[in-house]
Amino acid sequence: MTEPKLEVPAELRELAEKSIDQAQKAFALFFDAAGKSMPALPGAGTEVSKQALAFTEQNMKAAFEHARKLVQATDLQEAMQIQSEFLRSQFTNAGEHMRQITGAWMSGDKGRS
Repeated sequence: MTEPKLEVPAELRELAEKSIDQAQKAFALFFDAAGKSMPALPGAGTEVSKQALAFTEQNMKAAFEHARKLVQATDLQEAMQIQSEFLRSQFTNAGEHMRQITGAWMSGDKGRS
């Protein structure tokens, strides 16, 4: 038995892609503004905060790329494979990010002046 194709009109896929692009541009503006304001925040935790912001930006970029792949999926099996790969990579990245942040915090690299 073959997997039924996802019959999504090209116009709907195009609209979804444009929406993803617009959302990604909005988040890019946010991360740019947040990154520029970080140096203005003196005190403990600044470096860890910068690192956390960078990790969050990486995660958002991955989520937008994931959304683009899902929009192009042609059947349920492909969509499930895309989702599985995304979740696996996000769990791996989250663990690595936590190790890096914990390591920076424990080593005393808290951005103290």
